[in-house]
Amino acid sequence: MGYTLCVLGCGTMGIAILSGVIDSLDVNSSLLRNGFPKWESHTPGTLTPVGTPDASTPSRFIACVSREESAKKLRAIFATLGSLGEGVEVVASQNLQSVQQADVVILCCKPQLAHSILGEAGMKEALDGKLLISILAGVTMAQMAGWVLPSTKVIRAMPNTPCKVRKYHLSRYTSWTRYQIREGMTVVSTLPSSADQETDRNIILKIFSSIGRCRFLDEKHFDACTALSGSGPAFACIFLEAMADGGVMMGLPRAEALELAAQTLQGAARMVLQGGAHPAQIKDAVTTPGGCTIAGLLALEDGRVRSTIARGIQIATEHASKLGQPTKKL
Repeated sequence: MGYTLCVLGCGTMGIAILSGVIDSLDVNSSLLRNGFPKWESHTPGTLTPVGTPDASTPSRFIACVSREESAKKLRAIFATLGSLGEGVEVVASQNLQSVQQADVVILCCKPQLAHSILGEAGMKEALDGKLLISILAGVTMAQMAGWVLPSTKVIRAMPNTPCKVRKYHLSRYTSWTRYQIREGMTVVSTLPSSADQETDRNIILKIFSSIGRCRFLDEKHFDACTALSGSGPAFACIFLEAMADGGVMMGLPRAEALELAAQTLQGAARMVLQGGAHPAQIKDAVTTPGGCTIAGLLALEDGRVRSTIARGIQIATEHASKLGQPTKKL
């Protein structure tokens, strides 16, 4: 059974999404090292697919790009994912034909190209009755709905940077090594009522749970989500870098200081996500009377770190609300 999944504008995020979905369907990689199925560990309520693909599991993949040069690069990338990856149909300048063959379409192009792509002759008809998922920053569902037929089910999703598969250079003595991060946070707009609502929900959960966690929220919250989870990795890395700098200041080697800081933040985050602990509980458990932790916390409070971070989210949210607005001419 299964359905055909098409990615329009398959750039970095499109590659991340397709790679995550394909890898999650690979039987040999369906379990995490701790023994828990990968999708369930990210988003409760999802199930790792087993056996014959059902209506909510993709069985055919189409990746669309604008140039043949880009298509060649994508074929090489997907070939590293095994037999399923080799089966991805990568095409150049064939958006309309690809959408006509698809059941679900993910729009991953640059926001300024969305109108021209969806405005191609015959595209409205090709999307008739299908699920269209946009990950474009600043492009609202109302805008999207104006470019397609009323029968097209328009959904907005916002994955963040940790969804991606990145390459890191460990040292000057080693070659580039690929690491699968896929610890992203994707926020998806609530689904419109339809006869296929439950199937559509499962489709979306399976797609985005393969690259991290997935949650449904009303579109009115998307600006705040853009600031919190979209910009959040940058904010978190400022704090991470500052912790490492403090370690270096006190004599730790840079590499070890960064490792200690990164693992500490990861461990604390997992205690919240997997252990269900409130951040204040973890803080209080670490803070002993007259100890070094309370001394450091008071120094942070003197620097207004808590309110500064919260205000940063507020300012980023206000700026996000302007991203989809037309530029005023002077």
